[in-house]
Amino acid sequence: MKKLFAIFISLFAAVSMSASEPVVKTGIEVLRDREFRGLVGKRVGLVTNPSGVDHLLNSTVDILYNAPGVELVALYGPEHGVRGDIYAGDHVKDSKDDATGLPVYSLYGATRKPTKEMLQGIDIMVYDIQDVGVRSYTFISTLGLVMEACGELGVEVMVLDRPNPLGGNKIEGCYVEHGFYSFVSQYPIPYVYGLTVGELAVMINEEGMNRGQKGTQEPARCKLTVVPMKGWTRDMLYEDTGLPWVLPSPNIPFKDTPMYYAAAGICGELAGFMNIGIGYTLPFQIFGATWLDPDKLKAKLDSYGLLGISFRTIWYKPFSGSQQGKLVKGLQYFFTDYENARLTDTQFYVMQAVAELYPDKKAFEVISGYGLFDKVCGTDYVRTEFKKRYNVTDIIEYWRKDEEDFRTLSQRYQIY
Repeated sequence: MKKLFAIFISLFAAVSMSASEPVVKTGIEVLRDREFRGLVGKRVGLVTNPSGVDHLLNSTVDILYNAPGVELVALYGPEHGVRGDIYAGDHVKDSKDDATGLPVYSLYGATRKPTKEMLQGIDIMVYDIQDVGVRSYTFISTLGLVMEACGELGVEVMVLDRPNPLGGNKIEGCYVEHGFYSFVSQYPIPYVYGLTVGELAVMINEEGMNRGQKGTQEPARCKLTVVPMKGWTRDMLYEDTGLPWVLPSPNIPFKDTPMYYAAAGICGELAGFMNIGIGYTLPFQIFGATWLDPDKLKAKLDSYGLLGISFRTIWYKPFSGSQQGKLVKGLQYFFTDYENARLTDTQFYVMQAVAELYPDKKAFEVISGYGLFDKVCGTDYVRTEFKKRYNVTDIIEYWRKDEEDFRTLSQRYQIY
């Protein structure tokens, strides 16, 4: 009996241990398993934020700072800062990290590309930030500019790979057109690009995307190493990884928020049109307004027969923003068949439905400006064509025109 009990306890302990281990090992953990090969004996810079952690939530800053043989000498803060203490849109200032005493250089302030002075004495730059898989999210722009600066100065770059929370198969949206490149559309890639940050880094480097979009200078390629994950496959969503989700920015609080960011973020650039849940507990997962009849909007959207998405009515009061304290009426939406759902199309159909129900509330006729809308779309075609009739059929072919081309291109750079 005692022997059987001992066997049971051993089996229980083994199951518990395996259950506590994530399915996926991120780049920082693989690097640690490799005894920090590639960094030992070098002066290291690190671009990171609070999402740069291992599965026990130990910060990559602290892991590298205490790694034997690794000399971490400087930190670099993207939007929101290294420790996440800077709110969305606020500038990051040069400072000193309280925990380590290391200098922190801002990459979201006076400069977004590291200067020669910032890189003085750095042998290798490490990048470890959780991505969301959407072109307008600024961390990949920071990565590209870091690679560009390091390529120009002969500094190595190491990317510690992390999961794409949208999976590795979703590709949606057109390429960025000349005249519309910006910090929210840095590269000629679709809006949803289906690559991990490590895979994207290799593509940027190999395709010479860092020549700047003027096309006048030679590509600034860098010596690049990607430390891959273990256990990640392209069909995985973040919930499949077993990893904790640490919000990479204030409005991406949950592991599924990136899906909704892709589906509502473009519409959200039309200030004054609709509330998309920013300032409430469901960022990007709501379309609402004080003047709306949610039942009518739900009926209209349901009539479109959109694949893989369902809507429910919701009433709420934002606790911040222009609608603070006001009763907002709208729809919360869910992806019920993620594989077949078109994420980015969602916001365009909402704009169509509103125009049909409320002709005096058409998206481009109730706002004061649309420059950032064009920038995140990577083109003005979506706006100029859509506003003629507010019918998604007028833009859908254009929005999808580059997807298969990119799918073919991106296969060359898939690590998993």
